[in-house]
Amino acid sequence: MVALDLSGQGHSGHRAAHATYNIWDDLPQLVGLMDQLGWQDCVLLGHSRGANISALLAAALPDRVRAIVALDSLVPEPTDATVVTTLRAFLQQTRSQAERPARLFAEREGYISRRVRQGNTRQTAEMLADRALEDTPDGFRMRGDPRLLASSAVKLTQAEVEDVLRAIRCPVLNIWASAGILPFRPKLAEMVRRAETLLSDYERLELPGDHHFHLDPQGAGQIAAAMLELLNQRSLR
Repeated sequence: MVALDLSGQGHSGHRAAHATYNIWDDLPQLVGLMDQLGWQDCVLLGHSRGANISALLAAALPDRVRAIVALDSLVPEPTDATVVTTLRAFLQQTRSQAERPARLFAEREGYISRRVRQGNTRQTAEMLADRALEDTPDGFRMRGDPRLLASSAVKLTQAEVEDVLRAIRCPVLNIWASAGILPFRPKLAEMVRRAETLLSDYERLELPGDHHFHLDPQGAGQIAAAMLELLNQRSLR
């Protein structure tokens, strides 16, 4: 098992000044990592953005993905915006985020309290702090690249997201948090309903917790049990 921080997140470095964080920009890195490890294929376990990336990779290179375990997401939420509107937002937001200084907290507790106010449990907030913060002489600085928050240059339409789902050939275990993102993403909720007919091997579960339910020990155990059951049933281990 290999757990990685993608570029611009956690302990990984930021991309070059001219580079971007469009969701598909991560795909060559994942394929390159698999090549470096000598893996012809693998099971992808992804949370949120990572789940969306996993779906894109499985659709584009089905021979290299044995199964997907998608946590509190599945595919990018379809857009109704025009390509010009999205492209304009990408240019404006990428520039503004690049010029934005990294957020600083005088104390580690400042970050933790902010996450708790946003709805995370204290335990989850403390675990996120270990990955998100860097202790500097000026304070606790956010490690992540602010450009990650910018709009993608192009977003997928409903028809394009449906094409992604149709192209996935491997089993998909989609686990949602009861207090996660789905109730607030109506277009994504509709795509999840469509996934039941568009995916050839799809299982959907719901577990208690918020968007970061995988960081709760009980939630992590339930996710692991469901994942192992899938792998054993399909002889994928």
